[in-house]
Amino acid sequence: MRKLIFSAICMAAALFGAQPLDACSNVLVTKGASKDGSVMVTYSADSHQLYGELYFHPAMVYPRGTMLKIYEWDSGRYLGEIPQVERTYQTVGNMNEHQLMITETTWGGRPELEDKTGIVDYGSLIYITLQRAKTAREAIQVMTQLVEEYGYASSGESFSIADKDEVWILEMIGKGTKMVNGKNANKGAVWVAARIPDGYISAHANQARIHKFPLKDKENWLYSKDVISFAREMGYFDGKDADFSFADAYAPADFSALRGCEARVWSAFNILGKGMIGDKKAEDYLDFAMGYNAQNKMPLYIKPAEKVSMKEVADVMRDHYENTPMDMTQDIGAGGHHTPYRWRPMHFEYDGVTYLNERAIATQQTGFWILCQARNWLPDEIGGVLWFGVDDAATSCLTPIYTTITEAPECIRVGNGSMVEYSETSAFWLFNRVTHFAYLLYDRVAPVLQEAASAHELGCAAELPKIDEKALYLAQHGGDVRAFLTEYSTRKANEMMDTWRELDRFLLVKFIDGNVKKQDANGCFLGNGHTHRIPASPDQPGYSEKWKEAVAKDAAATLTVPNIQY
Repeated sequence: MRKLIFSAICMAAALFGAQPLDACSNVLVTKGASKDGSVMVTYSADSHQLYGELYFHPAMVYPRGTMLKIYEWDSGRYLGEIPQVERTYQTVGNMNEHQLMITETTWGGRPELEDKTGIVDYGSLIYITLQRAKTAREAIQVMTQLVEEYGYASSGESFSIADKDEVWILEMIGKGTKMVNGKNANKGAVWVAARIPDGYISAHANQARIHKFPLKDKENWLYSKDVISFAREMGYFDGKDADFSFADAYAPADFSALRGCEARVWSAFNILGKGMIGDKKAEDYLDFAMGYNAQNKMPLYIKPAEKVSMKEVADVMRDHYENTPMDMTQDIGAGGHHTPYRWRPMHFEYDGVTYLNERAIATQQTGFWILCQARNWLPDEIGGVLWFGVDDAATSCLTPIYTTITEAPECIRVGNGSMVEYSETSAFWLFNRVTHFAYLLYDRVAPVLQEAASAHELGCAAELPKIDEKALYLAQHGGDVRAFLTEYSTRKANEMMDTWRELDRFLLVKFIDGNVKKQDANGCFLGNGHTHRIPASPDQPGYSEKWKEAVAKDAAATLTVPNIQY
């Protein structure tokens, strides 16, 4: 996620200082927790500066001695160079051709631990590793070795790392800058990695989530040799090793970290646990999620109430805390149309009191969002699917992209527009334009978009087994599998674009000027008299009851209709 990273501690004076200025959300699903046996990881790349496009890098062969220049993903700042490997794997977004997936959320942590001499930042770490590793365990080894050798140039980070069989969370932070004889004696990072047990789900959202961990279970828990000793050296921890908490030592949470970050994890668990988080009711952890009780920590992972589908996991990314005490559609901030968005900044002051704007999973500043899906019953050439979408997840659509395509569809291709360059053929700009209209009349427009998104996503999900079968047949008979999967991925992306172009026109016609034009059972607009060019008298639903109440209280003296007899 391209964003300016601000340390939680440095921003403590601001209400939401414990989370980065821009933030992401991840949901992780093991194969035993999914209905079809696939592994899934979601990611919303949320930033006011990030453009929605699909990063595509084909597999390459490099001459020995080639050096790889590293540019910081957030800023483009040149950091240095490292030796390139001879062969790299193809990457499509945050997956590679071997069904490995890596995503992230940034949590900042202690500011003094930033390594100002590091070469590898968190974004580069993701994409370099995708080009070099086949499995989650191998990826953890590559990532930790890279930062140990070249230094870690970012703040605290949670990485979701998964393949077709295993799901891991790796949490990492640097060790600061301590120059001795011209070199950083603290080069590298402290880290811990947890394997999510099969049959379970997990989530993280810009706050470190790994607390105590077993020190002798090397099959399911990995960690740097100095993760505890360094915390002691820095004065972050002085208890028994068995009581060590990575999160408490390196990213101590405050109100902002809980309400702005852990609340999103709570909501994901609440949805997929159907009101349960582990063996407790979700409401039992509500005081933690709302920032009132930091000691009532949620578990790192839970069993979902039932096995989940791709569509159910995708819909978690569309959440605004609906039907919870933090529901963004219910207070007056939602305006007259139940809009679940609050423009930045994340807090405001009135009459000497500070108030917050909720930060839900779905948010307006999303550049792109994805659902990575790995399927171990298929060969790697066919098994990896990156469900890709741009802009706000709640009003946009995912489309399937196989990870062995030969080129990205034009509508999401890198270079087709930018944050300061409009493009008629860019999915990012089309979806943003349509969604911007939805924000004006959310309770009317958003359901139409969500219905269209569901039709596309469910339709594609139903098609994939047939596409897989055809691809397997081609593979067994010498056909061009990659060309076939590229054509399918491109066709579905183009169909999605066509649908949204039609929606762009339809929504303006139907909802112009606060009216709602009437339609018949076939979707045709009802006409008035002998011609359909003049519509039937439209409905005029007006505003929400909350809006009416607030306006009545605010302007009663001016707006009250008097009972006057003339």
